[in-house]
Amino acid sequence: MNKSYKDEQKEVKIMDLKNYSTGVQHIGIPTNDIDKTVEFYHKLGFETAFETVNEEANEKVVFLKLGTLVVETYENHAAKMEHGAIDHVALDVRDIEEIFQYINEAGLNSTQDTIHFLPFWENGVKFFTIEGPNKEKVEFSQYL
Repeated sequence: MNKSYKDEQKEVKIMDLKNYSTGVQHIGIPTNDIDKTVEFYHKLGFETAFETVNEEANEKVVFLKLGTLVVETYENHAAKMEHGAIDHVALDVRDIEEIFQYINEAGLNSTQDTIHFLPFWENGVKFFTIEGPNKEKVEFSQYL
């Protein structure tokens, strides 16, 4: 059911998106080096789900999948390679310590981050964050 509210004496309809959306479809990350980006996400356990070329821009596009999370990475030679409007992508994990050990052994902990705790949700969360080759932050988070 859609909702509405009054704004300056007129009724404004609001779409109730939960009736139309099943969740996040993908997160887009531009890159100057698609091979390096694909290698980074493969090391994290993502699999290539689809590859193509945007013929209009003559740029490669790769969709990487881990469970229900899909990352679309695409060549964009004008990409600034800075942190952007999306601050981070968080992966839900079952064993934060084991993941942390793997990330460090694989040389992927570019931020030298440690495992942190926040009193979120019922029992809190443990998490740490690394940085991908395009300055994207990838958070590993475990509900406790």
